[in-house]
Amino acid sequence: MTDIQKHGNFAMAHAIFVWTFMQGIDLFSGAGGMSIGAELSGIDVAYAVELDKAAAATFRLNHHTTCLFEKDIRRVTGDEFLNLDRRQPSIVFGGPPCQGFSTSNQKNRNSENSNNWLFKEYFRLVRKLSPDWVVFENVKGLLETENGYFLDEVLKGFKRAGYTTSHFVLNSADFGVPQRRNRLFIVGSKHGTALPMPEHTHKKHVTVAEALEDLPLLKNGDSVDEREYSRKARTRYAKLMRSDLIKCHNNIVTRNSEIIINRYKHIPQGGNWENIPKHLMENYTDASRCHTGIYRRLKSDEPSIVIGNFRKNMLIHPVEDRGLSVREAARLQSFPDSFRFAGSIGFQQQQVGNAVPPLLAKAVFEQILKFS
Repeated sequence: MTDIQKHGNFAMAHAIFVWTFMQGIDLFSGAGGMSIGAELSGIDVAYAVELDKAAAATFRLNHHTTCLFEKDIRRVTGDEFLNLDRRQPSIVFGGPPCQGFSTSNQKNRNSENSNNWLFKEYFRLVRKLSPDWVVFENVKGLLETENGYFLDEVLKGFKRAGYTTSHFVLNSADFGVPQRRNRLFIVGSKHGTALPMPEHTHKKHVTVAEALEDLPLLKNGDSVDEREYSRKARTRYAKLMRSDLIKCHNNIVTRNSEIIINRYKHIPQGGNWENIPKHLMENYTDASRCHTGIYRRLKSDEPSIVIGNFRKNMLIHPVEDRGLSVREAARLQSFPDSFRFAGSIGFQQQQVGNAVPPLLAKAVFEQILKFS
């Protein structure tokens, strides 16, 4: 059974029928958000590389037919991908660690952060494999870091490897994801194709309420992994994510202290820490230095803000006084409910937050297949 078949109606509702059969290699795969997008587009993800143990465990749990190398990319020579059919077109995709490029990480946002140079390992393997297409995904901050130095380096790397490049920033909400999240995609073609930016698929954005409406009812600190849904799915998006399941996994919520829950109670939808009475913030040396993303309660009638590290940022459920469950965050990232996350709650939260939304990745891969 392929991963596309395993994802059931979710894949069937989104798969496009293409004449081109393409093999994929996912570098820096994480839990596998980009791989889901590739599979939904008709790409066979043959190989993946991921060092993090928890993310690798999640990838294996959900991508049974992909050969995963769980090791540092600097130790991957390229000779591991022996079973690629050279008669078939191929694509290498992935996003090197992006913490150093993030606009929210000013401390490490410079050329001296060693993680900022892992993209050179990406290009080393691209030169070794010489695929027909390459997709380099990262945060929008890559455009600005060191006055665009890293972007220039990436574009030069593509050119030196013989690729014609296109790059664009896409907002996931424009492609059916119930979350406003800007991501940079740099696409390279070995055959001289300058790829146009994918057209938006959703003029009307999917809202948080539409995304979460049928998920299990939870409380602060809930730890029962598998639960039945609270109701029948009524919205198109919920039906798409849920397919024909009657239960779903990863319904776990961080247990916050009573003082944290008391803070939540004062925050309206769309509000943040500024709505919390000062006497409840006395443990902060200077609460005025909190950034606007801390203690943000999601708005039901809009797409979510960026999920990211939703436990650290203390993103609040739109109507409950608690944080988001892993499954709720996964819904807001467009992971199908059949997708299961492995590891402790902290590792699961990190995997969800770090992922590329599958429906966003799917739009990019579909665009590539159209021009292949």
